[in-house]
Amino acid sequence: MKSKSLLNIALVGNPNTGKTSLFNQLTGLNQKVGNYPGITVDKKQGKCKISEHLTAEITDLPGTYSINPTTLDETIVLETLLNESNDSYPDLVIVVAEVENLKRNLFLFSQIKDLQFPSLLVINMSDQMIRKGITIDIEALKKELKSEIILISARKNLGIDALKREIENYENWNTEPIANISDKIDTDFFETIKTTFPEFSLYKSWLLITQQKNCAFLSNELYQKITAFNPDSEKVKKYQHKETIYRYQIINEILKKTYSVDKNEATDLRSRLDKILTHKIYGYIIFFGVLMLIFQSIFEWASLPMDLIDSLFANLSELAKTNLPKGTFTNLIAEGVIPGIGGIVIFIPQIAILFLFIATLEETGYMSRVVFLMDKIMRKFGMSGKSIIPLISGTACAIPAIMASRNISDWKERLITILVIPFTTCSARLPVYAILIALIIPDVRIFGIFNLQGLTLMGLYLLGFAAAISSAVLLHHVLKIKTQSLFVIEMPNYKLPSFKNVFFEVVEKTKAFVFGAGKIILALSIILWFLASNGSEKFKNATEFVTTQESANNLNDDVLNKKIASYRLEHSYIGTMGKVIEPVIKPMGYDWKIGIALISSFAAREVFIGALATIYNVGSDGEGSGTIKERMAAEVDPVTGEKRFNFATGMSLLLFYAFAMQCIGTLAIVKRETKSWKWPMLQLIGMGALAYVVAAITFYILN
Repeated sequence: MKSKSLLNIALVGNPNTGKTSLFNQLTGLNQKVGNYPGITVDKKQGKCKISEHLTAEITDLPGTYSINPTTLDETIVLETLLNESNDSYPDLVIVVAEVENLKRNLFLFSQIKDLQFPSLLVINMSDQMIRKGITIDIEALKKELKSEIILISARKNLGIDALKREIENYENWNTEPIANISDKIDTDFFETIKTTFPEFSLYKSWLLITQQKNCAFLSNELYQKITAFNPDSEKVKKYQHKETIYRYQIINEILKKTYSVDKNEATDLRSRLDKILTHKIYGYIIFFGVLMLIFQSIFEWASLPMDLIDSLFANLSELAKTNLPKGTFTNLIAEGVIPGIGGIVIFIPQIAILFLFIATLEETGYMSRVVFLMDKIMRKFGMSGKSIIPLISGTACAIPAIMASRNISDWKERLITILVIPFTTCSARLPVYAILIALIIPDVRIFGIFNLQGLTLMGLYLLGFAAAISSAVLLHHVLKIKTQSLFVIEMPNYKLPSFKNVFFEVVEKTKAFVFGAGKIILALSIILWFLASNGSEKFKNATEFVTTQESANNLNDDVLNKKIASYRLEHSYIGTMGKVIEPVIKPMGYDWKIGIALISSFAAREVFIGALATIYNVGSDGEGSGTIKERMAAEVDPVTGEKRFNFATGMSLLLFYAFAMQCIGTLAIVKRETKSWKWPMLQLIGMGALAYVVAAITFYILN
């Protein structure tokens, strides 16, 4: 039996009510992110100290408008509230509403209250009531809803202590239903339900019957019992419709007595801002300006910390070589592990800045305006605004973006969205773009304001988005699937971003990126180090061979050591593999070293830099030869004598990574979402062929 000193609390609410802000206020950094059992949807939980003797584990459930699910996210809410065997089954439910949309929020609250949970209504954004001209008679509303109510402002940390004190009293909360649906719909029908399912509350029984297909947790016995009840499906739909109407009738009557809005007293700027930010001309200009700011900042703000991190890992590698005993283990640490990890840690500043901007735009409410704005364009290309949310999410990572497509009800639109998302420039491409741009694009300003490197990065993002749109048009005409859908989006209120919310979002996303990529990079770095540090007879006898061959040239020791290191790397296992694939990648301007890094990056794009860092460290002469950026800049084509990473090769690589799939994780999630290997294989081959052709043509033209 669960200890009464630990409560399970479910945090429920409509989207944009500030539910996650409240979650952050209650739990702080004491959070963990996992997956719901059997599905790849994030589950956020956190511990909160309610009082000296009471702790709560709070589950932040996905935003939903109703318990009756239409998407996978809403199904999670239903299952959490109905499945008593679930570890997260709540002792009490906190429903978060917000002052301006109380009518819509109360619909969900009335459903949860009718499940007879100990339920608390928390009305957020109370600090805006005067500015919005809103008045609420809290005592009267408590009486009408048969519930305790707490006014809070999660963003300003107001009312949180009062909320905790009220949670301590949860055992005394009124659990009576708000709506007696049986009397208003069909008394005899619901009496039969009561008799058939006496172990459950009436409303829970009704949900189990109507949402049977969404209740994967049902035991065989209960499933057969529900199936045997077998109500007429048309009657069920009719009664669900009647239930919705009845609930809103009750809510309207309650709010007439307790809630009022005086528009004359309001000082709201929302409508005036919307006219500008969603304007058919100004809206796009402003959005373009925001993008310019983001990409300029990624290079301007991140350059100093990136250089410091790059130098730090170069020094660490050299320190390990100098101070640790000579041998295989030291070589592994100095030439494999440290450079490999350094190849991803160096990009933390840029990744953090990207997520900082995305989180801030979401917090302010501007991102929803972007979605609305872009819907007008997307419809011209055979997609709807519902596809924009996953496409924008793809700038962080394609995997959660593809999962976000679950909110698209139309299968054709959803499939097209899934197939084109990998073209959008994700954060995994950012490390590759950043170092290549730094190598081949001058750090100069255009018109004295715009950094050319930042403009190049923005151009690559726009290129990825253009490729996604163009592919969507092609797929729309090729896929012969009937389609019909509507686009609905809620415009949240504008608000100042919460520092705490933005901070948690940046930390969580950056940490997920670094540790997720770090595991792959560390493993591959060790494998690459081994392959580059061992080889055939020529590898083992490199010193003797090079010394004999070069003896007549009277080379000094430094030059001789470099030639030995280069010869050894070329005849290592990885060098032999690279030489095999070199004829295939040569038309793109790549040598065997770049080819090895390309193959390694199929695990994840960001591995490209880590792989090169490992290869160049193993191929060095043992002396300190600078950071990974300096090593790449100093790499020379032995045939032409020119820099390996010149403008032609660099642009070829940038465009290759702009179009290539290069992500095993994305392929796996596409297979899972489409339940077929057909579509991920189409992505891999199609995007790979496009990337190869574009890269080869680019190198040919620029060379």
